[in-house]
Amino acid sequence: MQSVNFEQTVKKIVAADPRFDAEAYFFVREALALTRRAGGRPGKQVRDVGAAELLDGLRRYALETYGPMAATVLAEWGVRRCEDFGEIIFNMMAHHCEGRPDAGHRDDFKSGYSFDDAFRKPFLPSARLAAPPKPVEV
Repeated sequence: MQSVNFEQTVKKIVAADPRFDAEAYFFVREALALTRRAGGRPGKQVRDVGAAELLDGLRRYALETYGPMAATVLAEWGVRRCEDFGEIIFNMMAHHCEGRPDAGHRDDFKSGYSFDDAFRKPFLPSARLAAPPKPVEV
């Protein structure tokens, strides 16, 4: 599908379902493409991926792209949990942007990770660094 067509389709999706910013759809589309290509053999077609693999790809792509700001950026787009990624995927499928209408279920995205564990904890200081300094005796 051409980029212009995808942009037009995303506008229609957001008009019908304004829960998620248009940028979230572009992000999911790119992460999906990268996840489908990862682990595939060179010269082969892109492969289908399940919800668990897609969620991992979305997590990795968000961390690589936005680092410690990943949770903040996703929240700004209305994405606050794995189920939101599922809603975006199914909105895209309903508008014939990605996948097949019978590819998985929305519930498959419920068993994902917590956004706190996935996007905030990797950037928290270690316990050693987080401990307050010991008072200096004089």
